[in-house]
Amino acid sequence: MFKYETHMHTYPASACASATPEDMVRYYKSLDYAGTIVTDHFFNGNSGCPKNIHWGEKIKFFAEGFFRAKKEGDKCDFNVFFGLEYSYNGTDFLVYGLSPDWLLEHPDFDKLSMKKFSEAVRSAGAYLAQAHPFRDAFWIANPSPVDPTLIDGIEIFNASMPDNTNKKAFAYAEKHKLAKQAGSDAHDDYLRRPSGIVLKKRANDIFDIIKALKSGQAEII
Repeated sequence: MFKYETHMHTYPASACASATPEDMVRYYKSLDYAGTIVTDHFFNGNSGCPKNIHWGEKIKFFAEGFFRAKKEGDKCDFNVFFGLEYSYNGTDFLVYGLSPDWLLEHPDFDKLSMKKFSEAVRSAGAYLAQAHPFRDAFWIANPSPVDPTLIDGIEIFNASMPDNTNKKAFAYAEKHKLAKQAGSDAHDDYLRRPSGIVLKKRANDIFDIIKALKSGQAEII
């Protein structure tokens, strides 16, 4: 069985993170995880990226967390996959299956409407899930799930959320037949209750994880 973290941030790409990409890889390796998806906050979220630089420089800054984590992971037989956490009016979404090169070719990807964002992600063959869908905070315009036809999956367990919030997310996923996933939403190398998914086989790439989520073959931690 192979454990994977699906929701993880690194410093400095995510302004709210406190651990480096290398620290995070070593930490998850010590917990016997097989790998992680680096999902740093994109430019429309809590990003650490400087604002007054051009698109190419922004993408380089953003992707550096992934490349540093992958370099460290390659040293210790630990899978590191690329992802991102996108924000729309304060609501967060996890995206798997895009690449830094794809982002380079799509300037102002961070300024799309929810519908256009969903269309862009899915037309690229990538996967889109809403993170902590019932989180209520002052910066969130509408603290509830989006139109279920715009997403592929939903985080039914987020380790940073109260259990009653996670239960609502589970019920919503069941009702709308959305892929279910879980994640730690890690920002540092200390977790009170590590989460993620378990696969029967080791993932060769991010699309193995997407396939497992969509087919319901990913066990929830």
